[in-house]
Amino acid sequence: MGLLAWIVVGLVAGWLASRVMKGRGSGLVGDLVLGVVGALLGGFLASTLLKMPDAVNGINLTSILVAFVGAVILIALLRAISGRRRLF
Repeated sequence: MGLLAWIVVGLVAGWLASRVMKGRGSGLVGDLVLGVVGALLGGFLASTLLKMPDAVNGINLTSILVAFVGAVILIALLRAISGRRRLF
């Protein structure tokens, strides 16, 4: 997947995840980082648990969904680790 596709998928997934998790948002760069890291986490989990090789493979609904789920898991983990401070 090309750099532009990672950026687009990351932005969409990060923005959706921050809205669904009722966060205050983290801005353009924060949502981008959240989405890209979420795509990596979601892709890893999809390939490991669901045996879906290459789950994030371009700008399509499957890639955005996998990245979104990864970003939501990432937000939940960050909130659990940070305790009372609210991240994202």
